[in-house]
Amino acid sequence: MEEREFGRSGQHASVVGLGTWQLGADWGDVDDKEALTVLEAAAESGVTFFDTADVYGDGRSEETIATFLSSRPDLHVLVATKMGRRVEQIPENYVLDNFRAWNDRSRRNLGVDRVDLVQLHCPPTPVYSSGEVFDALDTLVEEERVAAYGVSVETCAEALTAIARPNVASVQIILNPFRMKPLREVLPAARAAGVGVIARVPLASGLLSGKYTKDTVFPENDHRTYNRHGEAFDQGETFSGVDWTTGVEAAAEFAALAPEGYSPAQLALRWIVQQPGVTTVIPGARSAAQARANAAAATLPDLPGSTLDAIQHLYTTRIKDQVEARW
Repeated sequence: MEEREFGRSGQHASVVGLGTWQLGADWGDVDDKEALTVLEAAAESGVTFFDTADVYGDGRSEETIATFLSSRPDLHVLVATKMGRRVEQIPENYVLDNFRAWNDRSRRNLGVDRVDLVQLHCPPTPVYSSGEVFDALDTLVEEERVAAYGVSVETCAEALTAIARPNVASVQIILNPFRMKPLREVLPAARAAGVGVIARVPLASGLLSGKYTKDTVFPENDHRTYNRHGEAFDQGETFSGVDWTTGVEAAAEFAALAPEGYSPAQLALRWIVQQPGVTTVIPGARSAAQARANAAAATLPDLPGSTLDAIQHLYTTRIKDQVEARW
């Protein structure tokens, strides 16, 4: 699989990575055997970038990745984790002592002395403007606790603030055919600054797979049930912030745009991979088959201009007014 340079870090990542939120929690139940099978299928398909966080299953996702990689010393996988969501979300908690403690826990969970990439996990907006916060992150690099650091953001404005910092290696942001604002505001700035871009929520929490109808019901412990209106965390993380009815209808129209040989999910992933400035896209997977199909999007031909135009039209007419003012 094609690999791209990971921003200022000098590292590289496969253009299709693997998001592992679902291997920890909040997407229904996934047992340990299934989780390891997903990781194996992704790696065998050429994926060299795993994205996780210390809150995914309270560390379960990190530990599962460690278990898998310890059994496969032949693999080179860049592992990115996140920190900051295990405490009250106030700027005062984003200090060096906490960073060290959170990093110690992640390094234990991952079984490593140094984390490849650590990201602030969608912190309060004022954190991005704090010089002390980024000085503390620089200290983690100096202490060889982390090789590089980045940020995971909710809004384009937060991304732009972070990109202006000299040592930020990457920005992780929601980007998909139902969330296009970053194309105009974030990707050009990241390219100019040499900052990597990790595209998350690429399938709009599964909407863009084309599998759901208005009658689809998710488990109670799935965020697509309990966070549909932002009850637990930012609403944008669930269905990209699009309301359920609109999302299902627009997703059916999107699926109809898939060229021959592309599934709707692969159409969404290929669209992201083609955007100038994207380093890697991190779909999740609950089965080996899903992991392999996601990875296969990296090898499909580029989408023709007519398909790109149709996707843009769908976004402009059905989705844009719901999401652009908020994120």
